[in-house]
Formats: sequence, C-alpha cells, structure tokens
Amino acid sequence: VATSPKFMQYFDSWISFQQKTSFHRTQTMDFKNGYAFFRLPREGVGGETLFANQLSQDELDDLCTKGATLTYGQVKRPAPSRFTPAFVAYDKKVLKFDAYFMEEVAISPEEHYRIRHVCLYYYLEDDSMCIIEPKVKNSGLFQGKLMRRHRVPKNEHGDYYHWKDLNLGIDLTIYGRTYRLVNCDPFTKVFLESQGIEVNPPEELVSDPYTEQRRMPVQKPIVPASPDPFRQFLAYDTKVLRFYAIWDDTNCAFGDHHPCIIHYFLADDTVEVREVHKRNDGRDPFPVLMRRQRLPKVFADKNKNFPSCVLEITDHEVQEWYSPKDFAIGKTVTLLGRTFLIYDCDKFTQDFYREKYGITDFQPVDVNKKPLEKVPQVIPPYNGFGIPEDSLQNCLSLFPKPPRKDIVKMLENNLKVLRYQVALESPVPEDKNRRFILSYFLSDDTIGIYEPPVRNSGIPGGKYLKRTKVTKPGSTPENPIYYEPSDFTIGSTIEVFGHRFIITDADEYVLNYLERNAESFPAATVQSIRDHFLPRKMVVETTSSGIPKKDLDDLIVEVQKELKLQEPFNTRQFHEAFHHFDKEGSGFLDKPRFLNICDRFNVPTSTILLTKLIDYCSCDEDKVNYRD
Repeated sequence: VATSPKFMQYFDSWISFQQKTSFHRTQTMDFKNGYAFFRLPREGVGGETLFANQLSQDELDDLCTKGATLTYGQVKRPAPSRFTPAFVAYDKKVLKFDAYFMEEVAISPEEHYRIRHVCLYYYLEDDSMCIIEPKVKNSGLFQGKLMRRHRVPKNEHGDYYHWKDLNLGIDLTIYGRTYRLVNCDPFTKVFLESQGIEVNPPEELVSDPYTEQRRMPVQKPIVPASPDPFRQFLAYDTKVLRFYAIWDDTNCAFGDHHPCIIHYFLADDTVEVREVHKRNDGRDPFPVLMRRQRLPKVFADKNKNFPSCVLEITDHEVQEWYSPKDFAIGKTVTLLGRTFLIYDCDKFTQDFYREKYGITDFQPVDVNKKPLEKVPQVIPPYNGFGIPEDSLQNCLSLFPKPPRKDIVKMLENNLKVLRYQVALESPVPEDKNRRFILSYFLSDDTIGIYEPPVRNSGIPGGKYLKRTKVTKPGSTPENPIYYEPSDFTIGSTIEVFGHRFIITDADEYVLNYLERNAESFPAATVQSIRDHFLPRKMVVETTSSGIPKKDLDDLIVEVQKELKLQEPFNTRQFHEAFHHFDKEGSGFLDKPRFLNICDRFNVPTSTILLTKLIDYCSCDEDKVNYRD
C-alpha cells in the first residue's frame, strides 16, 4: 500500500501542504479601463500554479467512458414537471350541491314534519364543507349558515368526506342529519366527470307541504244570514276613513287655524283627531288632539241640574252617535265643543263614499289664507337730525344700519375739495362783512363751512357748519336733491338750512378741476368760473410782461419802507375798507374809489414809487387789483 501510485500522490500532496506558509485565496477580481470584471484564478491556495486547460482525473474518466455525439455536450433532458400544491391548483374552486332534509315537528297540529332546502358547498383547496340555508322572510326559523366551514368526519375511524363521496341522488349523513343531494351546478358536474365519476341524473326538489298549503288561497267563510255582532269588526278591520280638516280657534286669545286629520275607524265607529304640526310652529308636540272614542252627536233629554260632565256617557244618554254619513267635504262638524271644517279626504275614503253612498263630487275646498294686502309704508317727515338717508334707516328696520357708501367714488375723489368764498345774505348789518369758506368734498358730496376769525369783530370764527350733505330748497325727504358742483357759480345763492350764502370767489383748483372734467359739468358753470378768473390772469400777464418779477418784488419792498416812514395806520381796517366797497368780491375797485380810500388812511399816493406800483396793479385805466 505504501508503494502504490495513489498513496504516493497523496503523500506528495501532504508534504507540499506541510511546506506551505500561505493559505489565502487568490484574487479573482480585476480592473480594466476603470471597470471591474471577473477573471479565472492563476494560482491556487498557497501560491500553487494553476493550468487553465488542465482537466481533473474525474473529467478524464468521463471523457473515456462517453461516446462521441453529434452535439456539443450531453443531451439536454426535459425538466421535471413543476409541483403545484392543492391549495394553489384548486383555489376558489367550490362544488355546489342543492339538497334538502326533513325535520320533524312534534308541537304543531297543522304539520308533522317540514322540508328545509339547503345548499352544500365543498371547497377543493382544503376538502372542507359548509351548509347554508337560504333565508325566507317571516319563516320564524333560524336560517343562514347551518354548519360552518370545516372538514367533516365521515365515520368513527377518523376518515373525512372527500369529493369522491359526493354524487347526485344519494343520502349524506352529517352529524346525525341526513341530506338528500338532488342537483348541482354546471362546474360541479364538469369537474366530477373530468375525474372519471359518473354523475347521476338530477332529482326534483321536494317542496314543504305546509308552505304549499299557506300559498293556497284562503276560502272565505260563508256569512250566516242572521245578524252577526262581529260582522262589522271582521269586515272593516284596519279600514279607516281619513279627512283633512281645519280647526278654527281664532275666537280665543292667540287663536289660529290648526290643520288636523280626522280618523274614522269603521270597525267600531270611533273617531280620532290628530293635529298636524309644522316645524317651528311654536306649539307643544302633542299629535293626538282627541283620543280614539265614540263621539256623541245628539244627547237625550236629561236633568240639567245633575252634573253629568264628570260621569261617563252611556248608550241610553245618547240619542245619536257620529257615523260616516255625518262627514263630507265642505261640512262643518262640532266634536266635543270644537268646530272643524272638512276640506279634503284621501283616495280610500273617496272610494268608500262612492260605493256606499253614491257620492261622486270630491272637489277639495280651498282653505289657504289669502295674502294680506300690503299697506304702503308712510315715511314720516324729516326731523332735521342727521342726513335724510341716515334718518330713513330708522323707519325701515328696528336695528338701523348705516346707508351704503360709494366706495369707488370715495377712492377716486379722495382729498379732492372745491373751496369757495361766500358772503352771508342777512338783513343784520353786522353780518354784511362776514366772509366764509365753503368746502365741497367730492368723495361723498358733503359741504362744510368755515368762518375765518376776525379780531375785534365780536364774532368768534371757526367751524360754522359741520361736514354734511345739504339738500336744495323744494326737495322732499322721500326724494332728496343735494347740491352738486354744477350748482356753484360766481354770484349764485346757496341756501343751507335756512341761511343764504352768495358765492363771491373760488379757489384756482376749482377752475382747474372744472376744465379737466368739462364734459361732466354744464358749460355755464365752467364759463362763470373762467370769467371770474379772467381779470386776474390779465393782471398777471400785464405785470409779468411789463416788469420782471424780481424788479416787482424790489419795488414792493421799497414801497413798504417808504410807508413805514409815514404815520402808522391800521392795516386791518385798510383791508376791511377795500372788502367793504368791493360788493361783488372780485378783488377789483374803481381807481378813483381806490385813491379815495388811500387818502382816508393818509397813504401818500402821489409818490413816484406808489404811483408806479398802482399802475402795475391796474388791469385797465379804471380798475385796480387791491389784492396784489
């Protein structure tokens, strides 16, 4: 054994193994052009050289034993069939059988047994079964799933029912109950036949005799010729006449028309009254106004001194009771002291009266309330407090709201104000020299009047009229007409709450605004403002053309110095004299009158500087602009 070739080969391998000092595996991953790839190892474990084309002894033995073939390599054998478990192959595949079983009934005299129809389901995926009985309405039986899904034992030896045990026309005993399989669905029949089972012909499903007896029409009993006390109850049970009526309770305090429904029960001639409630009607939710009872129509003669109201009414105390002939559409009936007007009835009631009494007219009575005539609201006269629109809101609502404003107009005309100088028209001498500033706010068409304070005049200046809307004379509170910018012309009279003002002057912004929006104002208004400002423009043009502004300012300074050398005089009285003689408020005076006023205040008009200044301020030979 020690000299055999195989032993020597193993011995040489052991010796080389003992001489090895490195036992790591050779690297098989390499990189080329930046990509990693797999290559065959060139060295074995311990650095031993490996030959790429060297075959092992086993591979050489296989080559010797195999014969030459026309194909490269061994012949490929077909792969074995793939195994599929039963729960996958038969998933959602169920066998359905129609069956029935007989159940004994020992406590009923009408039936001794009953037939109950069921459906038997067999699930092929796990060989389980369940039994379900279709539910029948009002059957009184516990129906539905009679047996839950599970594997059903077949015998005492531990065997279970298999689909091979199922067929048509056989009896299947499950937990002591015998089921007769009579039919199946097409899938069940095809499956059993594909498995080599001969399916028996289907049988008819046996019906329940008691159920068939109930389905047969009930024979009406023959009514005897003699009067039967229960005939009315049996003939008219559950038959009720329904009338729609109105209970008029307006004679009482807080009374109203109450809609009601009158029920007349034909079985025992009783009457019930129910009140129809509407949502949020404010009444207690008691539907029954009168409980079901027989209502007397005519009482018999009785002793009036005996208090019979606390006792029950008997038959001998009533001469006549209410009957169906006492109710009809359009009739008024009094039930226990309440008066009801019948205005309609239902279809069954109409058919009853048509068959029994021959009445064909069932036209309903219109009981809808006629709409009240709308009384026109009378707006009281304007009391002078606030603006008319604001005061009108107190007449339209209990909680007045502020009148709506034109927001677009307010945004477009914000901070736009037209200012005019007005004089008060008054027979009082002290009011003739009073001057006011009238401001018209374009954003909301309001007017404010301000009086500049004048010292030692005895009249305190300040706000004369708070900002408000002012109506024109002759307008009514129902249709107020307010002042507009087109109404303000030079010389026109404005009446403000009984005070009359005359427009004497205007701001230059008024002229600019009217010229920019000339299409929105009358031509007469624009022309009036233009004519008023024409003399001022002529003076400015004359002054600017005759002498430069710097020279004019120097001339004014020299005149002021010369006047300071003269005797002092009251400048305020000097200006008031000019305004007093300027009746129109144009800012111009006749030249002789202007010189006369200057002489009264000892102003030396004969000097060269003053004469030159007066010439520059004159628009023509007769007019002098005293404001410049």
